[in-house]
This record gives sequence, C-alpha cells and structure tokens, in this order.
Amino acid sequence: MTKPKGPVLIEMERPAAEGPAEAPPVPELQPEGQSMQTVAALGARRRSPLGRFFWTTAGALFGFVLSISAWRFVETLLSQNPLLGGIAAALVGLFLLAAVLIALREWAAYGRLARLDRVHRAALDALASGDLKQANRVADRLVALYEAREDTAWGRSRLAERRGEVFDADALLTLAEAELMAPLDRAARAEIEASSRQVATVTAIVPLALADVAAALIANLRMVRRIAEIYGGRAGTIGSWRLLRAVLAHLVATGAVAVGDDLIQSVAGGGLLSKLSRRFGEGVINGALTARVGVAAIEVCRPLPFAALPKPKVTNLVSRGLAGLFGGAGETKGNS
Repeated sequence: MTKPKGPVLIEMERPAAEGPAEAPPVPELQPEGQSMQTVAALGARRRSPLGRFFWTTAGALFGFVLSISAWRFVETLLSQNPLLGGIAAALVGLFLLAAVLIALREWAAYGRLARLDRVHRAALDALASGDLKQANRVADRLVALYEAREDTAWGRSRLAERRGEVFDADALLTLAEAELMAPLDRAARAEIEASSRQVATVTAIVPLALADVAAALIANLRMVRRIAEIYGGRAGTIGSWRLLRAVLAHLVATGAVAVGDDLIQSVAGGGLLSKLSRRFGEGVINGALTARVGVAAIEVCRPLPFAALPKPKVTNLVSRGLAGLFGGAGETKGNS
C-alpha cells in the first residue's frame, strides 16, 4: 500500500522583496458633498436656446390642444345636458380665475424682488457718488419697505431720531444699515443654520441614493425663499426657482461650491473626519455648502450692501447650526 504523499516544500533562493507589511495603505476617501454638488450643477446648468425653444413651443401646443378639448367638451355637454354643461363651464371658469390669480401673484413677487434690487443699486450709487440727497431717498425707500414690519419698528424709530444728526451719505447709509438690517440679518442667519442642520442630518442618516439630493434641493429652495421674505422680497413658486438658479449660478461661476479650499476643510477636515464615518463627513460638507448658498442669497436679497455690519461667515453658521449634532464637531472651529 502506497503512503500518501506529504506537502512539498520548495525553498526560494531569496526572500520576497515585499510583504503585506510593506503594502501601501488604503487611501482615505475624503467627503466631497456630492449631494450639494449635484444640486449646484442642476441649478446652475445653462439651458440651450434650442431646448428652451422646444419646451416653449411644446407647452404652447399642449395648452392649445387642452383648451380646444375643454371647450369642445363643455360645448358638447351643454347641448346634451344643460345642467351638467353649466357645471362644467363654471368649473372651467373657476380654473381660469385661479390661473389668473396665480399669474398675478407671480408678477407681484417679481415686482418685490425687483424693488429690492433697485434699492440695492441706488445704495451702491449713493455710496460711490457720496450724494446725501440720494442717500436720503434710499433711506426713505427702506423705511417705506419695512413700515409694516414689527421687527423693524424700533430700528425705524431710531433712524428717524438720528437722521437729522447725519450730514454725510456714507454715514446715513451706515446708520440705516445698523438700525434696519440687524434684526433681518439675525433672522436670515437663523434660517441658514436651520437649513444646514436639516441637510446635514438627512445626508448622515438617510441611506437612500437620491434622498439626500432631493432633501438638499428642497431645503435650499425653502431657505432662499425664506431669506427673500425676510428682506421684503417674498417670491412666488417660479420666482423662488429663478432666484435659487441665480444664486447657484453665481456660486458655480465664482467657484464657491468647491470643497477643496481651507474654508470647508476647516469645518469638516482634520481630526473630525477621523472620528466620524464618511457619511457623517458628507453631512458636514453638505451643511457647509448649504450655508454658502444662504450667504449668497443674503447678498442677492439684501437691499443694502454690507458696510456697518459684518458679513456672515460660513464657519460660524455651520458651527452654530451643527452644534451638538455631530458630537460637538461644530465647536472646534466656531470662532474662526
């Protein structure tokens, strides 16, 4: 009976040059804020003239066909059953009335946003020229803009008391900014912090692929609309989309949505990412990019440029918005 052969050992002439201990470490994947990057790319994407022409004509054709079909339906129903035909005609009339009211609301929303832009341009011209009369007109327009706002009542009274003591355009606009813009800036900062917290939480907790993108888009749209309302330019549905697109286009054009700079790394880099998972790091990045969108929305909607009051900083907004949410991550760089 043959014995089973044992293992064969083949000795190498020289040892292997490298082993597992000498293998290079696995590179650490840094979070990039993919959700906000996607939202920014979608919002800032420029539509081609051909595509705009196609969708405009398609919408006009669809509306025309729908109108003719509705008219024929009501006409046929009136001839067959006058009662039901009258009900259908009344419903169509109510629908047209609602459409007209929505169009008027959107038109009024555009007018409010344009009013803020006109005041902002007039303030820049007054600062550049040093014209006291023009600065007084800007102050009067600001008072008229916020005369029905309770949160600016104290500031308006202070401005009325001290206007007579100012004889310089720069000083008058600085006084108006300090008295009228301070409570509005605080409210806008609170909106940015809440939106940053919401986007960071959804990104860190929800594992679905497109859920964080949808949540970031909805949160940013709501934030931009609320910031416009705070500064007196309440936007409608279409106006909110156009305002968000303008803000995101500005951020993409200036490169402010890039995450490789020191500003974002100071919030989400360093020892923080070594303690948290990649998903939580993505949440911090998306929250920081949401804060950047909010700061840009303030610059777009604010009727006065920043002069007397400090411009909001992303690091401060994120540190307050995410305080306690990621185990004190926001406290590390809160005063930078």
